[in-house]
Order: sequence, then C-alpha cells, then structure tokens
Amino acid sequence: MSEGTVPEPGATSASASESGGRTVEECEDMIRRSLRTPMVKFLREQMEKAGCPIGDNFIKAVNCDRKVAGGYATGLGIIVCSNHMNIQDEVNQVVIHELIHAYDECRAANLDWSNCAHHACAEIRAGHLSGDCHYKRELLRGYMKIRGHEQDCVRRRVMKSLGSNPYCSEAASKDAMEAVWDVCYNDTQPFDRAP
Repeated sequence: MSEGTVPEPGATSASASESGGRTVEECEDMIRRSLRTPMVKFLREQMEKAGCPIGDNFIKAVNCDRKVAGGYATGLGIIVCSNHMNIQDEVNQVVIHELIHAYDECRAANLDWSNCAHHACAEIRAGHLSGDCHYKRELLRGYMKIRGHEQDCVRRRVMKSLGSNPYCSEAASKDAMEAVWDVCYNDTQPFDRAP
C-alpha cells in the first residue's frame, strides 16, 4: 500500500465534522492512545486468541485522498486517515471498527470482500459492535430518530460502504444486506453481547 491510498474493503466513512484533520505524526500519537483503551485491548487479545496476533505496524496513520476515515485490507492491516481525524474519539472509533473487520477475517478464513454478502455481514457486525451508531454519534451526524436509530444507522452505513465495492450494485448490496441481516446482526463475537 502506498501512502495516500485507502483499501476498499472495510473503509470507514469520514466524519461530517471535518476541519482539516491531523498530521500523520499527531494521528500516530492518537493511535498509540487508542491502543490503551479497554475495547481496543480486548479486541487485540481476541485476535491473538484466534491465532492472528497484531504486530506493531498493523495500524498506521496516513494521509488519504478519498473522503474516508480509515480502512482495513487483507495483508496490509488498518489505516487511519490522519487528514480526516480531529479528535481522539474519532481515531478510537476507526480503530475499533477496523479491528472488528480484522477479527472477522481471522475467524472466517474464507472472507471474500468481493462477495456482497460477506462484505455486508462484516459491515453489519462492525457497525453494530463498534459503537459507530451510538445515539450521541447519530445526533452529531444530524439524525434525530428516537426509536430504531441504531439499526437504521447500521443499514445506512452498510449501504454506504458497499457503495464503494465495485462488485456490488446498489440492488445487489441491498439484497445481500437483507439476506444476512439477522445472522450477522445477532453475531456478537468476540463479545458476549453487543457492547
């Protein structure tokens, strides 16, 4: 991966409240702080238990050309787009979301990001388990629905992510998401329940 490129699979959408972002060095410091948070520590431990330990260079800060917050790619690891990060919470969310993708790939050795159902399932799980769709985050994005906001948010973010997959048309993405929704939404591994 060259600096400035973002892996397509598992890309996390950039925050709507961007204001120029951080330098790569500032973002690297934020990633180091993120590695000390309980959720990130837990996910790293679970990756190791699943046989996929994470090395020191697995999560990197880079400047990204596309308007995404970060991404995960097989064999390359996780990138956090420093130029789209402003606060620690944003970095933590990207790291958690992408670690869930890495965990899924570790436990399902045949995860195929070009398969719309596989990609949809990974995004459903990451959106549901990472806290991406927590009520306060939705309010900050301008979504004010009181009931059912979390599932609506996950669905919206799954469709946005699948929209960048060249193998998935909008219709195929929607069909794939609906086909795997119940199984993937209810799969909370490595957590006992959705955090």
